[in-house]
Amino acid sequence: MDQISILFAIAAGMLSFFSPCIFPLLPAYVANLTGSYVSGDKISVSKKVLMVRSLLFILGFTVVFMMMGASASMIGQFFAANRGVLEKVAGLLIIIFGLQTAGLLNLRFLMFQKQWETKGPKNGWHSFVVGLAFGTGWTPCVGLALSSILLLAGSAETMYSGIFLLLFYSLGLGVPFLLISLLITRSLGVMKKVNKWLPRLSLINGWILIVMGLLLFTGQLQKLSAWLAQFAPVL
Repeated sequence: MDQISILFAIAAGMLSFFSPCIFPLLPAYVANLTGSYVSGDKISVSKKVLMVRSLLFILGFTVVFMMMGASASMIGQFFAANRGVLEKVAGLLIIIFGLQTAGLLNLRFLMFQKQWETKGPKNGWHSFVVGLAFGTGWTPCVGLALSSILLLAGSAETMYSGIFLLLFYSLGLGVPFLLISLLITRSLGVMKKVNKWLPRLSLINGWILIVMGLLLFTGQLQKLSAWLAQFAPVL
């Protein structure tokens, strides 16, 4: 697993969080996880409860994403003899996903969506189950970024590389979720400020996918990673 892939996975996770599918719904996610409510200009909930429930939610979707990464890597290993062809196909698909995310394409069949509803008492177990549901029923614009990471995992050399690639994607998605969740217990003003940047962030996300797809399709990804590796500190 190379440095470029890791950075790409983290960036894709962060930009997935700051997408029109996820970020505007953050107060609803927090309320669902904690059983809290909006009081004045903030979410009224204990920070301890918020931390525990959010971490369990993040753990839930991380487990699902890592399992997907393992599956994608196993498929990639099955076609190891044709890895060059697999990389070109994966690169081309990632480019298409990037064009869709950037708004340069409008392919309706890519705008798939699954919805899961979870009921029951709002406790730690509920938060974990909601995380599992989120991981298996992502919304359209998150699905494009996640699918791109899965394609990259499919071209990884080992199953463990694919698993860790999805772990970094989950961290990119989960850490901002936790930080912004804590901020909105102080004020919802941060939501209004970030919302103005969402269209630009979607455009950035799309172009990152396009560049990554081009690197993978042309075989330049490994060369670039090898060049950057010479600057890595020796431990």
